[in-house]
Amino acid sequence: MPSADADVDVLIVGGGPVGLTARALLERWGVRVLLVERHSGLSPFPRARLVNVRSMEIFRQLGVAAEITAAAFAPEYGRIRFRDTLYDHDFATAAMVGVNAPVPESPVMGVVTSQDRLEPVLLAAADGPVRFGVQLIGLEEEADGIAARLVDHRRGEETRVRARYLVAADGANSTARELVGVGTAGPGTLGNFTTVVFDADLGDRCAGRPAGVYFTAHGSFLPLYPEGGWAWLVPTPEDAARADWSGLVSRALGPGADVRVSVVRVRHWAMNAFVAERFRQGRILLAGDAAHAVPIIGGLGMNAGVADAHNLCWKLAGVLHEWAGSGLLDTYERERQPVAHLTLRQAVANAQLLLQVQGQRREQLRHGQAAPAAIEPPWSDQYFAQLGLVLGVTYHSDAVLPDDGGPPEPYESGTDYVPTAEPGRRMPHLWLAHHRSTLDALGEWFTLLTPDPAYWEHHTTPPWPLRVEALPGEHTCLCGLHPHGAILVRPDGHIAARWRDRPPSGAALHHALTAITQS
Repeated sequence: MPSADADVDVLIVGGGPVGLTARALLERWGVRVLLVERHSGLSPFPRARLVNVRSMEIFRQLGVAAEITAAAFAPEYGRIRFRDTLYDHDFATAAMVGVNAPVPESPVMGVVTSQDRLEPVLLAAADGPVRFGVQLIGLEEEADGIAARLVDHRRGEETRVRARYLVAADGANSTARELVGVGTAGPGTLGNFTTVVFDADLGDRCAGRPAGVYFTAHGSFLPLYPEGGWAWLVPTPEDAARADWSGLVSRALGPGADVRVSVVRVRHWAMNAFVAERFRQGRILLAGDAAHAVPIIGGLGMNAGVADAHNLCWKLAGVLHEWAGSGLLDTYERERQPVAHLTLRQAVANAQLLLQVQGQRREQLRHGQAAPAAIEPPWSDQYFAQLGLVLGVTYHSDAVLPDDGGPPEPYESGTDYVPTAEPGRRMPHLWLAHHRSTLDALGEWFTLLTPDPAYWEHHTTPPWPLRVEALPGEHTCLCGLHPHGAILVRPDGHIAARWRDRPPSGAALHHALTAITQS
């Protein structure tokens, strides 16, 4: 029989960026959390490498954005380059919008950094217990919670943990998802790939032309850290177990490459593409790759998972602290599953666009054509130019009260993002004061932004956490407000309700919060 363990509010399974973000967010809400990770420590592999603008806004809220930026590449690395070999000149290139330069729509910039640099920062952002080398092996749902069976591989012990809820952030091959019988839909496995981490002096070949990724005919090359280190990413070759990885990397660098390659580690992995059929099964909630596995092309997967955690954690806190009904958790799937499908479609489109450029160049090579000065990409306004998807997400659920009884305009994934204060949208970034954005006013509470704070403060009521913030008059037009109107913003930064002017009833705010949280 497994030994008993202490009860917790939320058990998080998976210690990657999504699980660690959820742990930090829940701890700030005063929720008792235990995180378990089956591996013996944080990932030593670079894996995900792009932290987009929206994720950095969330990390700014957690107080770790500056630390993440300090360890990341300089903005000029926010670019991709296409070459025949790493040593050739570019025949195509594109900027990562919001990473290579600031955008007026956000107070922060995204960064190129490796996951093994990001995870320690997120681990240090909270104090709650983390158990490495501990794997989930069984689940039972009880009347008021779940009972999880865990095995500690280092000690060989089995324990039983009771939790009110479980957040499954345990990756594309999620044990939790399998245990509760949630299926997936989508293309599935797109191929098997290998990442080779190596050291080599390649700086002279890339000096003056920095990039986060160099796509070549012989695989992709990625600089790992500002101080050095590289990764080579290719489809897994036959007989990979006996491969001469140093020799393969040297040959992939191109003819005439006289450089010493020292292989540090090799990882084989599958590129998956699917969305879970459900994001909630009773008290088990799926997040990150457990809910949606997205191809790496475009750097969308991890960032979508961070947004999952941001959407979910305030809802869990509300239910646990009893100012929200359990039905609020149903809005998590309603809001995030459509985004997952959009993200998957965009990532697949990114892969097709990448192959189109590489195919065009291969056709030129087949006809003996030298590399042109440039290939005009057919995708220059699409690939990585994804602010419409990153910042323009619209939520439709019972946790959003539409203007005048009608839903917001339909949202389509795309390149353009137009700031708007319609319910369901992310609150636009507007400066409230010097270096203080509307996004900085958000936290573990609802935020009411209004040019008439005196009136609205008079009508705030418990039990909801709520803060009233003065909205400067120059922003009222963009927000669609008259002098006495207000915008109610959820803790995840999305607009829950809007009153264009002073409502006829002083109970309007109370009624709105009740409707939103008692879904």
